[in-house]
Amino acid sequence: MPGEVLPAPGGSFSVPGDSSASGRASSASGGTSSVSDGGSPGAGGGSPRAGGGSPGAGGGSSVGRLLDERALAAALEREGYFADEGLCTAVHLALRLGRPLLLEGEPGVGKTEIATVLSRVVGRELIRLQCFEGLDSGQALYEWDYPKQLLQVRVAESRGQEVGDLYREEFLLRRPLLRALEADRGAVLLIDEIDRADSEFEAFLLEFLGDFQITVPELGTIRARTPPVVVLTSNRTRELHDALKRRCLYHWIAFPEVDRERAILRAAVPGLEERAAEGLVRAVQRVRGLPLLKRPGIAESVEWARGAVALAEGGSPWPVALRRALGLLIKDEEDTRLLAGHAEELFGDA
Repeated sequence: MPGEVLPAPGGSFSVPGDSSASGRASSASGGTSSVSDGGSPGAGGGSPRAGGGSPGAGGGSSVGRLLDERALAAALEREGYFADEGLCTAVHLALRLGRPLLLEGEPGVGKTEIATVLSRVVGRELIRLQCFEGLDSGQALYEWDYPKQLLQVRVAESRGQEVGDLYREEFLLRRPLLRALEADRGAVLLIDEIDRADSEFEAFLLEFLGDFQITVPELGTIRARTPPVVVLTSNRTRELHDALKRRCLYHWIAFPEVDRERAILRAAVPGLEERAAEGLVRAVQRVRGLPLLKRPGIAESVEWARGAVALAEGGSPWPVALRRALGLLIKDEEDTRLLAGHAEELFGDA
């Protein structure tokens, strides 16, 4: 195992085996709904590593020293992510100090995307844990492969052999948190939409984020030799506990100002002319100023621009193309009716 394996000390972060939880997800051994990066469980397997320093506050500093703030901003921009000064500072400090980065903001402002881009910038695997109501430790951390263990028992019995140890690494299903600890070169761990998970799961994360180690009772304590870069995101559908926030570096991502949003659109939408980009950004800023149920984020403005460009290339005049593509910007019936009453002032000079 690529993480350091130690005897299990008393009082360490431990997740006892839960047969009911394991049974619920054991049929999805190739990756549960909480995993969306496509990597196989247990990637990076090998012999246990000995040694390695404590994964404390300085664990991520080697990554942080590679990029100063200006170099980090330039690297993100090369990957198509236009971060403002505040976000660049937050990411730089999270890397330099080895602290988890907690990002909150409206949906669609680039919270998830920063983790994806950051994994490319630092050259580490992206491992994603998608949170949802009812997410438990078995789906996030590890489970024992009970069908495989049962098969081992039946094969041994049919051959008249001893069953042997059923709690070896070959029977361990590694979920995102454990995979992040075991990544040889470290990983970027995205814990996405933590506010969707139950508060009990949030409490479960506290010691993991504090020590970057876990205890598998049958195997001992597994500690990251290279602590992961951790990014947590929240849409603030509920308030997160102060204990979680204390373990993280916090940053709120706001909607972008006009110049930055125009730069994002130019980079993300091929064929978008400068004048059209300016008009579209003005329209988006006005739309966000209305009392909508859901204000559109950057993701929606990019999709709106792409749709309008496609319609314009098909022959629609630009203002007409913007109105026809509104379904890519506004995703609520009441908001659509509200915009219909302001169409002229919103799109008249777009």
